[in-house]
Amino acid sequence: MIAYLKIARFDHWIKQLFILPVVWLAWVMTGSGSNSFPRIFLGLVATSLAASANYVINEWLDAEFDKYHPVKRTRPAVTEGLNAGIVYTEYACFLVASLIVAFFINRPTFITIAILLVMGILYNVKPMRTKDIPYLDVLSESVNNALRFAIGWFCITPAFYPPLSFVMGYWMVGAFLMASKRFAEYRMIGNPAQAKLYRKSFGMYTEIRLLLSAIFYGFLAVFFCGVFLIKYRIELLLVIPAICGLFCYYLSICYKPDSAAQKPEKLFREKGLMLYVVVLIVLFVALYYIRIPGLDMFLRTDLVGIGP
Repeated sequence: MIAYLKIARFDHWIKQLFILPVVWLAWVMTGSGSNSFPRIFLGLVATSLAASANYVINEWLDAEFDKYHPVKRTRPAVTEGLNAGIVYTEYACFLVASLIVAFFINRPTFITIAILLVMGILYNVKPMRTKDIPYLDVLSESVNNALRFAIGWFCITPAFYPPLSFVMGYWMVGAFLMASKRFAEYRMIGNPAQAKLYRKSFGMYTEIRLLLSAIFYGFLAVFFCGVFLIKYRIELLLVIPAICGLFCYYLSICYKPDSAAQKPEKLFREKGLMLYVVVLIVLFVALYYIRIPGLDMFLRTDLVGIGP
């Protein structure tokens, strides 16, 4: 049974930490955070269970391709001869459990969890299997980042929709991370023919295309975040250069041998990156509460006269 538990990738549950910054944001923007700890806890559990459901079906349906990957060919679905009936039962258990937990949170969270599960099917299962389609593979997988944003928001308040600009920014951050992961994987494999056998979309990608797509998604992430910051808290514009620097730092990690960018759940081992993120979070929180009147000039729509 250990092999069946491994394909649920419990070590990837750490990715649900992306929900916590949204929890804080929803709390300070709506003032609806009182008595929300049970909903936050249940939201993390429901999201983790839904993620494991998607991982189970992912590993099972990818087994025939993972055997061409230098590292993933050792996964249990490739080497252990798993039983299809047990795998699909495991998938169903995680799916149902996630929906049951989400049901006890609120309706918007339940719907969002259901969409997260549907995206797992679209990403992995034929005839759609978006992971085989260049660029759509990144966008369809990274939309889960936007869904995590919505889950964190609705765990605090089901009465308001989250800001669309920040949801889009979260999506594009996820797209940047996923494109960077593809880029690091492609470089690590180092053989276009073998890369295509492992991932069909790699047949249309090149190293430069993957790198440029990651940069493009990074630009969009900064744009949408900038829209949100100007609209809701002008002082936070000062965070933008640090965010751009973070994207550059992350891309540099992609060039490392056996890059952690291939395994985002292992990024905590990049001490420099973690320190950068902590400083960025502290800066973000500080600027949210600090008022800088001089920055109001960026909100003016009239022309400023030079004078006599």
